[in-house]
Amino acid sequence: MTVMGRAVETAEFIAEGGIHATLDAAKRSSAARVREVLAKAREMKGLSLEEMAVLMAIDTPELEQELYKTGKWIKDEIYGDRLVLFAPLYVSNYCGNECVYCAFRARNKEIRRAALTQEQIAREVKILVEQGHKRVLLVAGESYPTVGEHRGLDYILKAVETIYATRSGKGEVRRVNVNLAPLTVADFKRLKAANIGTYQIFQETYHRETYARMHLGGLKRNYDFRTTACDRAMEAGIDDVGIGVLLGLCDWRFDLLAMMQHIRHLEERFGVGPHTVSVPRLEPATGSPLASHPPAQVSDHDFWKIVAMIRLAVPYTGIIMSTRENAEVRRKTFAMGVSQISAGSRTNPGGYAAELSGEEDGQFQLGDHRGLDEVVRDCAELGYIPSFCTACYRLGRTGRDFMDLAKPGLIKDHCGPNALASFYEYLLDYASPETKAAGRKLIAGKLAAMEPKIRERSETMLQMLDDQKRDVFV
Repeated sequence: MTVMGRAVETAEFIAEGGIHATLDAAKRSSAARVREVLAKAREMKGLSLEEMAVLMAIDTPELEQELYKTGKWIKDEIYGDRLVLFAPLYVSNYCGNECVYCAFRARNKEIRRAALTQEQIAREVKILVEQGHKRVLLVAGESYPTVGEHRGLDYILKAVETIYATRSGKGEVRRVNVNLAPLTVADFKRLKAANIGTYQIFQETYHRETYARMHLGGLKRNYDFRTTACDRAMEAGIDDVGIGVLLGLCDWRFDLLAMMQHIRHLEERFGVGPHTVSVPRLEPATGSPLASHPPAQVSDHDFWKIVAMIRLAVPYTGIIMSTRENAEVRRKTFAMGVSQISAGSRTNPGGYAAELSGEEDGQFQLGDHRGLDEVVRDCAELGYIPSFCTACYRLGRTGRDFMDLAKPGLIKDHCGPNALASFYEYLLDYASPETKAAGRKLIAGKLAAMEPKIRERSETMLQMLDDQKRDVFV
């Protein structure tokens, strides 16, 4: 990974004036110009800020459908028809920040605070494993408490160790991603040594004035320290980072173009952009009146456009859709470029065991309350392969190595067989009879449509699973 120039301490790569000028100029884009941008997007090399702004100005149903079809085509070319599944695991809701949109904010007295012990973390993991999950996103409020003998970041590192060490029957978590507060380079190196997958951090909004209004206290008030967190993570050797904005705090058009500036900065400095981009919308949260009345509300209509535009602008990245959204909204985004989804989520510490607090103590209100099995069956019936694969991370296909396969569309030759194998493993060990039937039907159809060499590889892997081997991948 190439690191160019001095350490980045300020977010000079976010140029607000240029964003406003770009948006203003694109308002006058013709249908012909929109179609030029859509045609360029099919080259799968990304889009400029000006081209993104052109797509933002789309205002006819015909052009919107062309945008959506282009997003689906690009996603299918790069990743195929798989959907990666994961579950968030909240270990603590203690927080020293005062973010006006979040239930975890420091002065909120309407939720119960909890920091899970390692035994409680293991219990949560066991529940997730017994549902069939293989990927976990560890989440903690931005204040790491002392729990037992573990203090500060040591608590998080021990939690990662506990997650990896917890097994139940034939199952275990094979990849731990983390969503944590910004760290120093030295602490990011410690996090990397814990064998995490992706380090995820959301900017919330890139608009400095809005950012200041939304963050009234705590370390999170430091806009530059947060915006440059991915730089420090990548300097420390974490080559998979995930970013996103919280849609609803500021004009989504501004934040989307600012996020693109951030992405281009990472590409120029490190030779690789973010592994994932998340698109959370502001949802109601206990003790936060603002969360129920977003200052810049994003409609479903615009939300779908956002998903498709990100797929066109950053074709190689994984787009994450969380359970903030209801089932119907989530389904529609699958055909617009989404490649990763959470399922059966809880956003409060101890939420899977339901022993420490209720859903009202979560970080935000959920839109999709379905369990993993129902989500898996729904995906399969829609024609998507629910994938629990973690192969790339254990084979070293991360960072630039992953992008070298993803950008030209070669990664799906690995993802196709691996997705089918991990899905079949789920069907054998965890699925309900209804989901098992839907899954077997889907797998038969996908195998029939594969190229002979890929089909042969996939059938060999499926037979290994029938023979009681587990964790099969290439």
